[in-house]
Amino acid sequence: MGCVPALDEPLKKTLGGNTAKVLAEHLDLHTVGDLLHHYPRRYAERGELTRLADLPLDEHVTVVAQVSDARVHKFNNGRGQRLEVTLTDGSGRLQLVFFGRSIYHHQKELVPGRRGMFAGKVGTFRNIRQLSHPAYEMLGKDSGADAVEAWANQLIPLYPACSQMESWKISNALDVLLASMEATGWESVVDPLPDALRTGRGLLPLPEAFRKVHRPRSKAEIEDARDRLKWDEAFVLQVALARRRHADSQLPAVPRKPLADALLAAFDARLPFTLTDGQRKVSAEIFDDLATEHPMHRLLQGEVGSGKTMVALRAMLGVVDTGGQAAMLAPTEVLAQQHHRSITEMMGDLAEGGMLGGAEHGTKVVLLTGSMGTAARRQALLDLVTGDAGIVIGTHALIEDTVQFHDLGLVVVDEQHRFGVEQRDALRAKGHSRGERRTPHLLVMTATPIPRTVAMTVFGDLETSVLDQLPAGRSPIATHVVPAKDKPHFLARTWERVREEVEGGHQAYVVCPRIGDAEDEKSAAKAAAKGEAEGERRPPLAVLDVAAQLAAGPLAGLRVEVLHGRMQPDAKDDVMRRFAAGEVDVLVATTVIEVGVNVPNSTVMVIMDADRFGVSQLHQLRGRVGRGSAPGLCLLVSEAFEASPARTRLDAVARTLDGFELSRIDLEQRREGDVLGQAQSGVRSSLRMLTVIDDEDVIAAAREEAGAIVAADPELAALPALRTALDALLDREREEFLDKG
Repeated sequence: MGCVPALDEPLKKTLGGNTAKVLAEHLDLHTVGDLLHHYPRRYAERGELTRLADLPLDEHVTVVAQVSDARVHKFNNGRGQRLEVTLTDGSGRLQLVFFGRSIYHHQKELVPGRRGMFAGKVGTFRNIRQLSHPAYEMLGKDSGADAVEAWANQLIPLYPACSQMESWKISNALDVLLASMEATGWESVVDPLPDALRTGRGLLPLPEAFRKVHRPRSKAEIEDARDRLKWDEAFVLQVALARRRHADSQLPAVPRKPLADALLAAFDARLPFTLTDGQRKVSAEIFDDLATEHPMHRLLQGEVGSGKTMVALRAMLGVVDTGGQAAMLAPTEVLAQQHHRSITEMMGDLAEGGMLGGAEHGTKVVLLTGSMGTAARRQALLDLVTGDAGIVIGTHALIEDTVQFHDLGLVVVDEQHRFGVEQRDALRAKGHSRGERRTPHLLVMTATPIPRTVAMTVFGDLETSVLDQLPAGRSPIATHVVPAKDKPHFLARTWERVREEVEGGHQAYVVCPRIGDAEDEKSAAKAAAKGEAEGERRPPLAVLDVAAQLAAGPLAGLRVEVLHGRMQPDAKDDVMRRFAAGEVDVLVATTVIEVGVNVPNSTVMVIMDADRFGVSQLHQLRGRVGRGSAPGLCLLVSEAFEASPARTRLDAVARTLDGFELSRIDLEQRREGDVLGQAQSGVRSSLRMLTVIDDEDVIAAAREEAGAIVAADPELAALPALRTALDALLDREREEFLDKG
């Protein structure tokens, strides 16, 4: 174990400098291990032809297809020549086009009836899909019968590739690499799975899995290899999370048991409604956790409007009852202000502790944001350090060094995905009790429902509670796609519907992807110039432009206001207050209203350029309407054409209100690129074989095995190979991400 494992060796030692340089710069493959883990995207079979009709436009593809026709055409009065080659597969046609002197060389190679692998970017010419000057390699062209027979029985691996390094060049590089590994007997490759686990589950040894995934002789070999390699990814990740859970369980925390006749009881007695069964069940789970001597680490996920804030508030009040403080971290000032307003309204005089007219069991609820005036900020800081404020709601301003707590017992993080792990960790580090450092309990909330597999993979160190029941009185929301380009009269009808709702005493949101101020316009102009050069579509619609057009046109006479992130905080708060009070008819906004904004009188949500938003974001935005007794309406305005992936995504949102179903669709489209917190840790996903949406059984089994191993040997002293794999697969940055998650 003293030498560097072969998987860590730079590729240039085996492949030479030029190939290694291209693999590093264009595919982010630097080491032997990187290339061995660069698995085929799929496998082509002899006689199998790709469905050419399904090729995506503007993407770099590799196809295995047959030449049906090849002809030279003259143009420009005979001065220019081009070779047009037609490939076919029974489902459609694909044209190859070559210009210049080399066309006769290509014509000799591309003979009708022969098959080959072709790679290039898919474009169109006269409505025919086309590859211009593609790279290609003909198959089975060797004269020897043995070579043809060998190819005839082979599965051809097609690798994720790029224009600088086609699939077959990656395949050639792997031939060289695999030969060199065979020559050394794979002796320096460390197998991370404990022998008992591997043999008990009938999994291949690691070298054999690499051989079979890259050079399979049958589909059964591919399946065996995939089964083994999926286990590696699931198991190593689950071991990291199990170690995190174990370390957390060793930390000290102050048990927080609510008192019988104090703040929480007084609050519950005043509630004008009964909690749902789901809210009661989740609250019980949280209070059980809070009563232990180790920090709670719980994820509370639930549908938009399922009452998560109420559950979190009751937990905070329970902690205040024990003499502790609770902090709620919100991602934006608008949301922090909204939470502060709704929590103080729900608590009434219980939020005026120590003030004239305040209730006997009350406490102070303070707001802390970056834009507060000096005097208000100084008072808030004083209330926190003395303990007068039991509850504080704020943005990242809560994390600054100047903020000190008297006894921080609970941290509630709203919309977890908006915060870097360092920010959450910094707030938890402020916990201390009676002079000793104690880790506060942690409750993470999200309104973007996460499929169980993702929760187990990404938040494996958190216990999960789900609120999937909407409180009584919530109204249904109808959602429709408005195809603005194909049917402009549908867009006109959209604005008529908004006007009808306003005339009926209700209010509306219109959401746009961009602000449209001077700062915005500079970057939009650059993007537009680049887009025009590349033949792309127009820039996204902007709040300021759309608001002006609506106020002067289809919504003339209505009270139209704007809201976006670059407005002054006071101005933002003023607009939200007036909208909540019914003094604004139509609010044209960016996604600043995406989470937490609660105006029950709003019944219509119009989302412009809806195809530019993700599925979960659209679901979040839609949740802003239908919050009162009147039914909600969400209109997704888009210029995406009917068969496009963007339109498919919008149709899925229109079809279901189930956030868990939508999050599965979102994940299937995005795959796992950012599932492991890549956006937060800046590193590439280590999931190359495992798909968290499809491999639930593997993840669940790996979690169980990992838990048992870590419980018996937290430091993995008896499993040095697993330690090595943990270091290699979960590099230092991701280990830190998991450690702070």
